[in-house]
Amino acid sequence: MAIGWYLTVSALIFAIGATGVLTHRNPLVILLCLELMLNGANLALVAFARMWGGEDGQIFALIVMLVAAAEVTIGLGLIVAIYRRQLPVDVDELNELQG
Repeated sequence: MAIGWYLTVSALIFAIGATGVLTHRNPLVILLCLELMLNGANLALVAFARMWGGEDGQIFALIVMLVAAAEVTIGLGLIVAIYRRQLPVDVDELNELQG
């Protein structure tokens, strides 16, 4: 397959994620859309690494996946804290977690 197909799918996944981040106000949906954006970027990195025959893009994609896992852990912890304190779920209304 040509690299253009991989990049097209990557751009489509990234665009769906960006649209979700900009339009939704639920923190869980925003977190999932951020994951879509990271997966789109990873697909492009792996496609370029395959095209050039190097391993740098794949190693960088692995690092991005590790950062994404840490982001999910912290983000879900914050979302659980929001729900436990019964704070507003809308990100426009939520301004801080009061300790």
